[in-house]
Amino acid sequence: MTPETFKSEYGIDARVLHEVEEIDPENRRVLVKDLQSKKGRWEPYDRLLIATGAVPFCPKVPGSDAPGIYGLHSLQSGITVRNVVDTERPRRAVVVGGGYIGLEMAEALLLRGLEVSLVERGTQVMNTLDPDMGALVSKALVEVGINLYLEESLEAFEAAGGRVTAVVTDRRTLPADLVILGLGVRPNTALAQRAGIPLGVRGAIRVNDRMQTDTPGIWAAGDCAESFHLVSRRPVHIALGTIANKQGRVAGINIGGGYATFPGVVGTAVSKICKWEVARTGLQEREIRQLGLEFATATIKSTTRAGYYPQAGPITVKALAEKGSGRLLGAQIVGIEGAAKRIDIFATALHAGMSVQEMINLDLSYAPPYSNVWDPVLVAVRQADREVRSAS
Repeated sequence: MTPETFKSEYGIDARVLHEVEEIDPENRRVLVKDLQSKKGRWEPYDRLLIATGAVPFCPKVPGSDAPGIYGLHSLQSGITVRNVVDTERPRRAVVVGGGYIGLEMAEALLLRGLEVSLVERGTQVMNTLDPDMGALVSKALVEVGINLYLEESLEAFEAAGGRVTAVVTDRRTLPADLVILGLGVRPNTALAQRAGIPLGVRGAIRVNDRMQTDTPGIWAAGDCAESFHLVSRRPVHIALGTIANKQGRVAGINIGGGYATFPGVVGTAVSKICKWEVARTGLQEREIRQLGLEFATATIKSTTRAGYYPQAGPITVKALAEKGSGRLLGAQIVGIEGAAKRIDIFATALHAGMSVQEMINLDLSYAPPYSNVWDPVLVAVRQADREVRSAS
């Protein structure tokens, strides 16, 4: 979308290569710098939306400023890495961090023919999964040819000839022509903080369900803003494009004079590493324990299609439910093609506040190319219901 398209189709004055350096809430104005002319000026506003997104976390270790180290947080940063792979032809890549970005970049680089190593300081990759489910993803990484180093902490980067040459952990030194940082992101809220706009969890901008901040006339949406978790009933910060889009829509309606609310999230996310799909929603075990709730778990193994049907493959489903009430608290899935999108059933049930017993008789579709007669989701909630009952 070019500025010209914004102007001709929507009547929006989109100014690229401009940076807001200061917000003055008292006088309702922002200080804008033209990055080409280097000139600054104050622009007034009636209503202001802060949508500054998130920034990748980069650890302060020796050599972290060496060329050849990339954090991914925007379309342009992805284009930059692709251009480096195309033009410089690196042979060895090291990915630091085993979250969504780390896994997806490891897959992309592997498919481009690079030797890929992934370093993760935790006991398993994907810390948004429980350890037993994360172990399945770790196994899948090794299976597709990625060199996986768990329980290793980043200590430094080595450089020579003006660019990175190695990643140093507390156990080894890994040669690298290219380094990807997949250590997560932080809300990009320094500008808001300097303006005195109240921040909340993890330094994200505190908002109400209409995406209003505590500062009159100012709204916030996207990766820089808080969300409300519908299961834990607490504020959270989850940097996902699905959430950002919904929040932006709600903020825009309200700023434009309408009325809309954003009720909250359940933390649904999916990812992929070659043929393996990974999905999660709701709370994981450690989060449930932090809330002081007692819970039951059920983990089942099944197939993505009817077992006798061609290309049926493994799927593991884990469901977590509150003891006593049987309320669904979360779910996780690891499997091959056809596995991950089943998480949407659990996400819908979480939004509806359903118990695992209520889910058992959900009228889900069936045909051998898509599922067994008892879908793996239903098998998991049946088992969870039995665990809840036996614990009561």
